[in-house]
Amino acid sequence: MFQVFARTALPIIAAALTLQTAPLHAQSYPSKTISIIVTLVPGTGMDIVARAYGEKLTQSLGRPVIIENKPGAGQIIGVNALLAAPADGHTLVVATSGAMAINPSFYKKLPYDFQKDFIPVSLYLKSPFILVVNPQIPAKTVLEFIQYAKERPGKLSYSSANIGSAPHLAGAMLNMRFGLDILNIPYKDTAQSISDIASGTVQMAFAEAGASQSLIKDGRIRALAVSAQSRLSTLPDVPPLSEAANAPDFEAVSWHALFAKAGTPQPIIARLHSEMKRIVNEPELVQRMRGIGLIPVDPPSVEATQKYILDEEAKWGGLVRKLGLAGSQ
Repeated sequence: MFQVFARTALPIIAAALTLQTAPLHAQSYPSKTISIIVTLVPGTGMDIVARAYGEKLTQSLGRPVIIENKPGAGQIIGVNALLAAPADGHTLVVATSGAMAINPSFYKKLPYDFQKDFIPVSLYLKSPFILVVNPQIPAKTVLEFIQYAKERPGKLSYSSANIGSAPHLAGAMLNMRFGLDILNIPYKDTAQSISDIASGTVQMAFAEAGASQSLIKDGRIRALAVSAQSRLSTLPDVPPLSEAANAPDFEAVSWHALFAKAGTPQPIIARLHSEMKRIVNEPELVQRMRGIGLIPVDPPSVEATQKYILDEEAKWGGLVRKLGLAGSQ
């Protein structure tokens, strides 16, 4: 009799406890300081935006939110720091498409798995690149540049950050999409990679907006297109490449997302997602992102973000494999 009672009662008790515990996670969270790990160095767009919404999270959550910069090793150092923390929402990480969509194919052995190890709390911006050329190149539009490059196979070059970076792969995507043969010249210094376009050492690049806008405005380099599918408010006359080159599906951007460790209770994820959705849509933060050449994104649901990142991993991973770079690190 007791065994029968136990078999029927225990599941009911367990379910009741679950129902009682779930709201408590959200009610008691946060119980201490929240650390947001930023996988890039201080002063970058990622860092500036994270500090801005970190201040607002401090106000809304009632606990201090601190920023910890842990750059290096293709963002692996910062991402791994989250894996070492408890899955309780008190440690989060900001990472880009490089860490979550490019690294899985680029690295032979990666110490994390996006699908198993992380929950994307909020995808809140896209970081586009600007197709820029040396002013001595006669092309004034993307189509003119494509024709110019086709007539000079192997004679033009583009600068980028390290091999496997998003600007490098954006250039490779341009090559493959339009049948071009523009050589990649990798740089360790982003500023030098852009200034060398102005000097004519290399002819073009997909340059980060924040690092290139002053040179564009000074006329030292010419902007032909934006790699996102929407214009930048800081360069409203520069069209999206998808529009300028009649390539509707062309998009080569980085993006920033806030991640929690897998296993974090769903009520905590829901609260963080709700807070971030409200905060990043505030006009003050929207203008701040736009002012440094970033495109604000209204955070989609956690499930939609997971699908988007998987689609991005398939896109970039396919390109990495076509370039023969899979597992090269």
